[in-house]
Amino acid sequence: MTGLDHFSMAEEAAAIIRTHDAPDPSVACVLGSGLAGLADAVTDPMLIPYEEIPHFPRPTVAGHHGNMILGRVGGVPVAFLQGRFHYYEGHTLETAAFPVRVLARLGVEVLILTAATGGIAPHLAPGDLVLVTDHLNLLGANPLRGPNNERFGPRFPDMSTVYDVELRAIAEEEAAGLGHSLKPGVYAALSGPSYETPAEIRMLRTLGADVVGMSTVPEAIVARHMGLRVLAFALVTNAAAGVGQTPISHAEVLERGAEAGGRLGRIIERVIGRLRQ
Repeated sequence: MTGLDHFSMAEEAAAIIRTHDAPDPSVACVLGSGLAGLADAVTDPMLIPYEEIPHFPRPTVAGHHGNMILGRVGGVPVAFLQGRFHYYEGHTLETAAFPVRVLARLGVEVLILTAATGGIAPHLAPGDLVLVTDHLNLLGANPLRGPNNERFGPRFPDMSTVYDVELRAIAEEEAAGLGHSLKPGVYAALSGPSYETPAEIRMLRTLGADVVGMSTVPEAIVARHMGLRVLAFALVTNAAAGVGQTPISHAEVLERGAEAGGRLGRIIERVIGRLRQ
């Protein structure tokens, strides 16, 4: 699909979502593996399965439920996405980030991204919450590749500050108020689905990465292309290959996500409350 096709597709999907009895969201949150429970903070929720939204694929990965939940958090109209689409599932990066296009057409101005990641930096341990300050796109492609649609954004969007400085400051304040710690870090995105080798992790550490995952970056790039403000959290679910001493499994990722979901959910809820206009 071209950029021109995706604009019409995003408009069609947004129109269907608007037929539901829910306010247009101003803040959206994408929930990563094992973090679907964060949507419990939404009041008066309206659940829309992805299969009812035009052009939304169905997630195939455990821990990604495949629902959009509309409602409010702290009085702010929100959309929570329970699950995302990944490059490794066979989608293009443009398709993987398509929900962000739809959210922007619904009026979303702030996008909060969450992801389960492997910890690379030696000071990070499973269960730690990382506030993403920058990223390394090592997917081998870019979701903006191909014809550009100026209705989405400029041909060459600036990526000097992908992750909003003001939003990061708010997140740090609210986490501290709850007695939780957020550690700043750089997110490296690799294609997956195989986990990284110890040699690859050594390379990533040399490049300056603190955590590694298989998502988030395409969504962040597309969000900035459309002028959205982005805030991202990475949950360290396991020590990356060569850092830890045990094999890595998706079951471990889901378990850690469930354990840390409460802490991250309270932080996100407080951050959204600060965005009330």
